Amino acid sequence: MTFDQTTIMQIILALGGLGLFLYGMRLMGEGLELAAGAKLRDILEKLTTNRFLGALVGVIVTAIIQSSTAVSVMCVGFVNASIMNISQAMGVIMGATIGTTVTSVLLSIQISDYAPLAIFIGAVMVMFMKKNNQKYIGQIIAGFGILFFGMTTMSSNLEPLASSDFFSTIITSVSNPFIGVIFGIFFAALLQSSSAAVGVLQALGAISALTLPNAVYMVYGIHIGACVTAVISAIGASKDAKRTALSYVLFTVFGTAIFTLLSLFTPFNAFIESVTDNIPFQISLVHILSSIIATLLILPAEGLIVKLSYIVIRGDEEGEKEACRLKYVDERLLQTPPIAVNQITKEIDRMGKLAKRNFQLSMESLLNMDEKLIDVVEENEEVIDYLNQAITTYLVKLNGLSLEDSDRVRIGSFYHVVSDMERIGDHAENICELASMAINKNEIFSSIAIGEINDLKKLVDTVMDNSLEMFESRSYSQKKVDLISNTEQEIDDKTDLYKANHIERLSDGKCSARVGTLFMELLTNLERIADHSTNIAFSLYPNQHAPHSEAEAMQLAKK
Repeated sequence: MTFDQTTIMQIILALGGLGLFLYGMRLMGEGLELAAGAKLRDILEKLTTNRFLGALVGVIVTAIIQSSTAVSVMCVGFVNASIMNISQAMGVIMGATIGTTVTSVLLSIQISDYAPLAIFIGAVMVMFMKKNNQKYIGQIIAGFGILFFGMTTMSSNLEPLASSDFFSTIITSVSNPFIGVIFGIFFAALLQSSSAAVGVLQALGAISALTLPNAVYMVYGIHIGACVTAVISAIGASKDAKRTALSYVLFTVFGTAIFTLLSLFTPFNAFIESVTDNIPFQISLVHILSSIIATLLILPAEGLIVKLSYIVIRGDEEGEKEACRLKYVDERLLQTPPIAVNQITKEIDRMGKLAKRNFQLSMESLLNMDEKLIDVVEENEEVIDYLNQAITTYLVKLNGLSLEDSDRVRIGSFYHVVSDMERIGDHAENICELASMAINKNEIFSSIAIGEINDLKKLVDTVMDNSLEMFESRSYSQKKVDLISNTEQEIDDKTDLYKANHIERLSDGKCSARVGTLFMELLTNLERIADHSTNIAFSLYPNQHAPHSEAEAMQLAKK
């Protein structure tokens, strides 16, 4: 093949078209994901252990975000975070292989003439619309147009090259089943997208540079190549996450083997060609049928694939220092921001429960003079400190991504919530230090002082319990707001009263100075725990006079 200037320009333009095609696909997928937002979260929240329902969820989610790669990586992340087991993840992943075929159907429809108009409309919406949801719709439209414009550019510049002997030799070689499958694997792995790889084959088919017998084995190999990103994402993850990635590979290998044999020994290819003479649609049809049939055949035997992954990857998860880790999120989930926001919220809920637990243990240690509980509080405090740093770091990364307005407001409040929870943990640790001093020096509070401490603790419990419930439910409650506000004021008033009572006891000689110092410091810590708990309750509603609706609260949070 002679590479003259014209040929070189055609190659450059074809590569540029491929770049636009890939960028358009990503732009459209991100727009769909952002526009779906909370709906995407709701779909995944309804996931059950039923593998068939999981497959349906995989179909729906992948149809929404247009990327089986993102869904498979997300599932590996869920398993790594112990949110989902391997069987659940495999159900979703198998369904995702069906959902990703939507793109190939769209590409088989000849609507490229309208691509420039779609780009114009989408760009206008992104630039001039004020609401983010409208911008996301514009992003979807623009991405759709760029995708088709890139495919047209790629096809038109590949057409002259298709007649070359060099190109014909390559196309002839991939009609060999083994070579075709291997080529499909590497091609999909290179593009990191089965949809994009099939789209390129459709572009070649549109200019008759590729026929179904040449393309069919490459399509089968593309299914395996799409696993590469999930396999890479499992590096450094838990053993169950690695087993999930391996199960995904095994599923695609079995599916590819089934359809390779089907094409070799049955009139499957002839059947596809009899349905339509449109080559891009033929390729799309093979992609769809191979995905659906493979899923239906292998899904009932999913348990065997998972067992095989356990045979290959042996051993149990290491449990040492497992608490000092993020349980519900990891870096993989950042590829799907709406899901990551939902999961980091669960991580903060976990931190709040741990801070509350430490407060209860520290007070029990002080009142019961139990030194063993101090060690438990210290261990928990290490986890709280770790979560404070890790969650904050994750929030910074998450805040740099494209998010819905409501999610960005939530993240802004989360920084303060995490800080308040960490401070509650610190004050619980302070109470343990007071308990340690009292135990070591055998200092005993008077019955009156213990009564006042229990009274104040009961009020702090009320504020903390209602504050955490309000935050965890993500719903506004005027009844809880009034209770928290009134109780917090009562704590302030009684703290002043009990300090005055203590000074009076000191003057009357009913209390020693050393015990008195512990008592005064304890009251201060209790009052501050109540303050930080109140901050948590109002984190999503940061106004002095509590709002009466979630919509009003969200508006105030934006100011």
